[in-house]
Amino acid sequence: MVRSLKIGSVTTLSILLILLAGCMDEGSDDGDEIVPVEPREAMRELVINISTYANGIDDGFIIITQNGNELLFLDKDLKVPEVDYVNSIDGVAQEDLFFGYEKDNRETPAIEREYLLGMLRKARELNRTVLVTDYCRDRDKVDTSYEMNGMEGFISFTADRRELDDIPLYPDAPNEVNGNDIWSLSDAKNFLYLIDPERYPEREAYLGAIRGTDFDLLILDLFHEGTELTAGEVASLKKKVGGGERLVLCYMSIGEAEDYRYYWRSEWKNNPPGWLDNENPEWEGNYKVHYWDSDWQGILYGNNEAYLDRIMGAGFDGVYLDIIDAFEYYER
Repeated sequence: MVRSLKIGSVTTLSILLILLAGCMDEGSDDGDEIVPVEPREAMRELVINISTYANGIDDGFIIITQNGNELLFLDKDLKVPEVDYVNSIDGVAQEDLFFGYEKDNRETPAIEREYLLGMLRKARELNRTVLVTDYCRDRDKVDTSYEMNGMEGFISFTADRRELDDIPLYPDAPNEVNGNDIWSLSDAKNFLYLIDPERYPEREAYLGAIRGTDFDLLILDLFHEGTELTAGEVASLKKKVGGGERLVLCYMSIGEAEDYRYYWRSEWKNNPPGWLDNENPEWEGNYKVHYWDSDWQGILYGNNEAYLDRIMGAGFDGVYLDIIDAFEYYER
């Protein structure tokens, strides 16, 4: 697969430079944590390092980042691109663009929509593929979502459940379904976002349901019922039911730790590692992390037991990085 057009040379900065640049506060007696001066730059550097590592093993391995698209820009006006970061990714993703920002199945308020659209349009101009997930279920809203995203040149998916645990019944075929082979991200016209297989407790039924679709691009989890998908199973998903090859990407959270993942240790509940932070009040079992910490990054990539290395070993075509917007938590 050929990576999309670059806008400049990639120069990966060392994460060490970020940490040595200083900290907001060395921590006070009441337990204030040490945070990088630039949480945004620390997240950018993590994404760049993940991309560099993955493409060093598999040239053309796809990198998509979800939300937190402010990282594309150096300035507060969101006009000047951060070239190294832009060049490290193949696409950006955004949730709730037209539906779901305040509540599922509800139109996103105009002020939030226009703010998000400004970033996504710039990403499109920078030759990054844009994926959008709207959360709505009424047929007229689903139709509107696909129409509005299509007008913007975005690839979109309407999820009828925030849990992303099913294949929506409507529409009964993917938007802009086609039988073409999909060899690069820019070839895709539609995608399926299914990362919670709990509604498919039988493994073969889960895989069979996915095989029976015509989506160009699949975004899935590495695990089913706690067991990793095998390379053979992933390979079996790369053919659309109507014909044509497709891409299969794997979801991975890099801004939060999840207590249901293979890397979690039971002793962390009472004796957490230094990089583990507060639980996300909106998602039970998800914990903020010091994503700039080398121990956390060692869980993510760079060794045989690391998350990304397992994903690549299973034969996925790329990775879909989530909780990119974790920098907002530390900026506050």
